[in-house]
Amino acid sequence: MSTETEGGDDELRERVTNFLRRNFPQIQMHGGSAAIQDIDRETGEVSIQLGGACSGCGISPMTIQAIKTRMTKEIPEIDEVHANTGMGGNEGMAGGSTSPSFPGHESSGGDEDDEGPEAPF
Repeated sequence: MSTETEGGDDELRERVTNFLRRNFPQIQMHGGSAAIQDIDRETGEVSIQLGGACSGCGISPMTIQAIKTRMTKEIPEIDEVHANTGMGGNEGMAGGSTSPSFPGHESSGGDEDDEGPEAPF
């Protein structure tokens, strides 16, 4: 009986993977990635990690919401979707830093001299 369950889990995992590829090709086209972390068939929950360019992307919250809404409608076995971008730096997907970096800017550790960006005029 466990082989039937494992086979069912593999089939469900494949359907979730195909769903992401088919419905959200922009994730990969824009340098991001989507990985299934866990699927619990009994509770109907799936956990997805968005990485690469998704970490720190301003529209990733909208992408996550769209995934949650559409996946639960399209895949009947899925009742709840957990997704995140790893912005906390806990898995290295945000490059180990949660603050933005700017080319040519070195952090001095003090903000007393920081007057912000220069005006272009």
